Amino acid sequence: MERTRNFCIIAHIDHGKSTLADRLLQSTGTVSERDMQNQLLDDMDLERERGITIKSHAIQMNYKHEGEDYTLNLIDTPGHVDFSYEVSRSIAACEGALLIVDASQGVEAQTISNLYLALEHDLEIIPVLNKIDLPGAMPDEMTDQVVELLGCDREDVIHASGKEGLGIDEILDAIIHKIPAPKGDPKAPLQAMIFDSVFNSFRGIEVIFRVFDGAIKKGDKVKFVNTGKTYDADEIGILRLKQDPQEEISAGNVGYLISGIKVAKEVKVGDTITHVDRPTTKIIKGFEDVKPMVFAGIYPVDTTEYEELRASMEKLQLNDASLVWEPETSAALGFGFRCGFLGMLHLEIVQERLEREFDMTVITTVPSVQFHAVQPDGTKEEINAPSEMPENNTISHIEEPFIKAQIISKAEFVGPIIGLCMDKRGVIQNQVYLTSDRVELTFNMPLAEIVFDFFDKLKTISRGYASLDYELTGFVRSDMVKLDVMLNGDKIDALSAIVHRDKAHHWGKRLCEKLKELVPRQMFEIAIQASIGSKIIARESVRALRKNVLAKCYGGDISRKRKLLEKQKKGKKRMRQVGNVEIPQEAFMAVLKLD
Repeated sequence: MERTRNFCIIAHIDHGKSTLADRLLQSTGTVSERDMQNQLLDDMDLERERGITIKSHAIQMNYKHEGEDYTLNLIDTPGHVDFSYEVSRSIAACEGALLIVDASQGVEAQTISNLYLALEHDLEIIPVLNKIDLPGAMPDEMTDQVVELLGCDREDVIHASGKEGLGIDEILDAIIHKIPAPKGDPKAPLQAMIFDSVFNSFRGIEVIFRVFDGAIKKGDKVKFVNTGKTYDADEIGILRLKQDPQEEISAGNVGYLISGIKVAKEVKVGDTITHVDRPTTKIIKGFEDVKPMVFAGIYPVDTTEYEELRASMEKLQLNDASLVWEPETSAALGFGFRCGFLGMLHLEIVQERLEREFDMTVITTVPSVQFHAVQPDGTKEEINAPSEMPENNTISHIEEPFIKAQIISKAEFVGPIIGLCMDKRGVIQNQVYLTSDRVELTFNMPLAEIVFDFFDKLKTISRGYASLDYELTGFVRSDMVKLDVMLNGDKIDALSAIVHRDKAHHWGKRLCEKLKELVPRQMFEIAIQASIGSKIIARESVRALRKNVLAKCYGGDISRKRKLLEKQKKGKKRMRQVGNVEIPQEAFMAVLKLD
């Protein structure tokens, strides 16, 4: 135990966490040259394609230092704000963290928020300045930034390059000397914490845990405290590149457990594992429940696939503990689920994973955030979807969630960023110059405004230099209205949205224009309308396709032609009364891309 070190790697997006993890695995000889590839720990196709980490990945390394053998448990974490829950779970299983900062970009928003997460858990922080080989690297300036942030000495900041493999030995030495060995009593009753789980279709659910006290042996009878269920430890082991079965895992180590669990609901991340015959009295506090920021409906394209989709969602939830969902029905789309996500990227990833891993084709409705409807007597009702919005005359007012957004950017982009945030109903709270060229802006903004494309626009106007981090501050009274979309007088609840009254007209107009392009022409005219209550605020018409009824008239009397046209006109009117419209799937997606 004295020679065990548990640490994770934290940083902003794209600062080189996974590349550095690759180099550590290489230099400790955990991976042979033959098996080596970039982003080695990222085992999902999606992660490799996008070049981002979505899941935290644990792996064990052996390292010889000054003639002693050490065991290093490394957890690589995601950098994007949408996956911060993954980071918080990884931090709970460690004693130290490598804080990586890009030598060309410096300290960014997510660097700061991940650092605070680590400090809350009293982790030992090792600062690493990565990418020093880049032509645009400014090691001296960035070292000053890190020193200012952490209050450490300049000598403590390790200069490294994940790509070139510079500074790797210094990092390994620092891990051994600075990160404390895990505390725990190997003789005490077993106390282990589940921090991740994976679904394996052949072997059931694999639980990944960290042992704090005691030891777990193969064949032991174990109990999950939260659910009260007991299992046999059929196989336990440590996580190398492949699973490595062991006879025993003692205090301070990270390992996996396979016990043939079939039902996804029986495994809860943050639960305590203990022995049946000698249970622990100390229950691990676990994790706070995740707070979803964005809500959207996910429906199967074919309504008969509802049960399959449910099973897929349960399996996905095992692997992605921040996904929250409950069943709901829609008049337009049938049975489906109301899901809570941590952000738009998270929504996109979940949708993509459902399609790839479980072969499910789904329709996603317009994302919305959670609002509170306040009754005249002061009681609050949660609104997660536009369909749940009560009539205005039955409630006192609506409250919407506000966030504190921290944006760090270059000084030259301050004007456009402030302009963008004000367009999104944001109010500037603070402006601090971190250096002569870097500014931290703090805004108070409604969450509903940043749900759609705020992040993309921010990146565009700042040429990719701005970084965003946000936290929920509470609910504020606001003038929100429900915007309905009607096709030939029928409301389409999947396209409804809750918007601010000042923006409702623009939103309705844009939505109608977009649908006009996407809804295919029929034999009858289609009226596309946007309304607030009973008031129509925008309208577009999709013109009817007309059969050429005059084709058989070769010349002849004009009255004959007119008679045929009049007959067609009457037929069109009748059609309009009974015609129904099929909406293509792109129409539901187009709403997400409105300006």
